[in-house]
Amino acid sequence: MGKRDGQDAPSSGDRTRAALIEAGLKLFGEKGFAATSTREIAARANANIGSIAYHFGGKEKLRDACAGHIVATIRTIADPVLERLPVPADPATAEAQFRLAAERMAGFMIAGPEVQDFVQFILREVQQPTRAFDIIYEGLIEAVHRRLCHVWAAATGDDPDSEATSIMVFTVIGQIVYFRIAREVVMRRMGWREIGPAQARLIVTTALDNVMAALSARRERKP
Repeated sequence: MGKRDGQDAPSSGDRTRAALIEAGLKLFGEKGFAATSTREIAARANANIGSIAYHFGGKEKLRDACAGHIVATIRTIADPVLERLPVPADPATAEAQFRLAAERMAGFMIAGPEVQDFVQFILREVQQPTRAFDIIYEGLIEAVHRRLCHVWAAATGDDPDSEATSIMVFTVIGQIVYFRIAREVVMRRMGWREIGPAQARLIVTTALDNVMAALSARRERKP
């Protein structure tokens, strides 16, 4: 087996598994779980229909694997500036960490090529939760939100477990996610043909300015 960048190249089985997850993400997001057949998934992945049962044990387990892929991918963006760093005791350092985390997530959410499939899949699960939603919530949403609450609290002096802090962090996340969910609306209203690197930088900069303004205002109101 050949090498690539010092690592073993993916096996045929690994490539098939990845292709099935990619196909599942797109089709489950676009059509919904019930309306997507295993035949359609296999055809999109250029795989044998039996490969779904072989690699995952069935369509439901493939849906769970799609959820796990979303969690793993986004955690590679968030973890280096959240889970792998301690919550700073110094407010200025905490503010810098919060900004960096928001910047990394905003850049990925707005410009990441695979994110549209992630968002459609997650929105389906939010509307009709299954085990896949539990995987996404427990592995990603709760963990990242809780950590951001603690970093926000370290920067502002707020209670990390308060409802106000939780809502503020949800507001920050929602501000970023909107530009992916409403991508077509934004492009039409802005007169953009695409959201390329220049447009993404403008959105990220503006969103972060709003986040930092809210953080500074909250800290200034503390007695």
